[in-house]
Amino acid sequence: MICYLIFRIKILLILCHCGDSVDTYGHHGLSCSRSAGRFSRHSTINDIIRRSLATAHVPAVLEPIGLARSDGKRPDGMSLIPWRLGRSLLWDATCVDTLAASHIQATSSMVGAAATSAEQAKRRKYENLDSSFIFVPFGVETLGPWGPEARALFKELSKRVIESTGDPTAGSYLGQRISLAIQRGNAASILGTVPRCGGFEDVLVFI
Repeated sequence: MICYLIFRIKILLILCHCGDSVDTYGHHGLSCSRSAGRFSRHSTINDIIRRSLATAHVPAVLEPIGLARSDGKRPDGMSLIPWRLGRSLLWDATCVDTLAASHIQATSSMVGAAATSAEQAKRRKYENLDSSFIFVPFGVETLGPWGPEARALFKELSKRVIESTGDPTAGSYLGQRISLAIQRGNAASILGTVPRCGGFEDVLVFI
């Protein structure tokens, strides 16, 4: 008995919740302002950083009060004890889309260009912070690259976590958790722009 696999090719116009059309690759969800995975990814990355600091015996809080700018925005997290040189650590994380129209020209020629640009924008955003803090923008991209300041913080935090736990693999696990948070956020973002289908019968037929 010969089994043939026949694909039904359907041309669908898929619209995102924001009203923009979604192409066959689903990339729109990675940069959509109403992305389903955008906020969960952001909060997960910040929670990973906070918990890793706690493991390194540096307690920290998310969205510290008293540090808001004139527009009400504030850094994502702050250590409650000095991080280095007698100053507390402040960080602000961001995940930008590698494939966004505003980044694709730069990211196609240099790895991590979007993350680097995002970190620079964060520095300008918080340039008026008190000098008694060490501010670190933590920029990553949807397709994996990290910005230079994110890599530097990760390297130092990994070292402290390894020293605290005695586990030489702790740094690798930290990097993997952050990378998984990015990819899970990507999956949620893409799936959030695709309408539910009726099942496999909408995709293929066996005869």
